[in-house]
This record gives sequence, C-alpha cells and structure tokens, in this order.
Amino acid sequence: MSATEMTLMDEPDRLRVALTPIRRRLLDRLREPASAVQLAAEFDLPRQRVGYHIKVLEAAGLVELVEERPRRGFVERVMRVTANAFLVDPGVLAPAVEVDEGFRRVADRYAAEHLVEVAAGTVREVTRMAAAADRQGVRLLTFTVEAQVRFAEPGDVHDFTDMLAEAVSQVAARFDTPGGRSYRLVVGGHPAPGTTGADG
Repeated sequence: MSATEMTLMDEPDRLRVALTPIRRRLLDRLREPASAVQLAAEFDLPRQRVGYHIKVLEAAGLVELVEERPRRGFVERVMRVTANAFLVDPGVLAPAVEVDEGFRRVADRYAAEHLVEVAAGTVREVTRMAAAADRQGVRLLTFTVEAQVRFAEPGDVHDFTDMLAEAVSQVAARFDTPGGRSYRLVVGGHPAPGTTGADG
C-alpha cells in the first residue's frame, strides 16, 4: 500500500519531531523507501545516528516499515514516509477556529483576518477528509475555481464582491437540494503578490 497523499500536522509534539534539519531531510528522502544503511551512506552520517532519527520519526507516525531484509548480523529495515505531504495545521501556532465559528465571529467580509481564518479552516477540513478518503481507497471530490481580476479603483472591489455574492447565491439556490450531499463553498480574494493591498 502506498503512502497517503496528505496528512495534517495538528499536534505540536509531532510537529517538533519533524522540524529538525536532519529529520526534514530524512522525510524528504523517504518519499522513496530506503534503509538506515542506505541513508547513512547518502548523507555521509553514522548509521546509528540515522537509525536513531528514523526510530523517532517512526514513533511519531511519520515513517513506516515497508520490509525487512536479513543481513549479516542484523535485519535491515526499509522505511518510507506515511504521507507524501505533511501540512501544518495553523491551529498549532494559534487557537483553532472552526470555519462556521469563524463566519460568526468575523463579520467583516473585507477583513484579511477573516480570509486567513476561513482559509485555515479549509486547509484543516480538506486535509483531514482527503486523508480519510485515501485510507478508504476513494477520492475526495472537490473543485477549485481561480481567476485574476484587475480593479481600476479600490471601490470596485466592494462592487465586485457584492455582484459575485449575488451570483453565487443564485447558483447555489439553483443546485441546493434538501437531503443532498452538502458542500462548503469558499470564495476569497487578495492582492496578487508584488502588489499593494492598501486602499487608496
């Protein structure tokens, strides 16, 4: 069975385990299975040191055993990462806020804090659901729509947001079906990198 695509790092202790430079290198390398002997040779490090760090990563559930190979005097353990991508839950560094609570708590749809809060909740929820779907051998059905708009005046952002909200509301009403599978739609916008986000 292959590694899952994504896993959410939402435990501070587990995150600390992964963040040392050598363990980050090991996690990156172990996207392809390897043993401590192989890794020690590649990194030019003592096998015992590499073996220690692999055991720590294994105890944290970040790497797993693929196979064991009998060698002269010892058993070579071949390891790999448990996920192809480890995403850090923003709640590890700040109190986690569920998306629904975020909508209630921040009334200003134009506040950067609101956008970040909702985006963090989306990362948290989608990563958890994708990992669960992966474990079941199914694909999580999602969709993404992206666009870039150049506004002539700061006030145009507000007018655009109002029109977009109305359009989304109409389309959502067209497809909303009682008893149907519920989806959360998040629409956000921010200045493109390298541009100013200030009004005026």
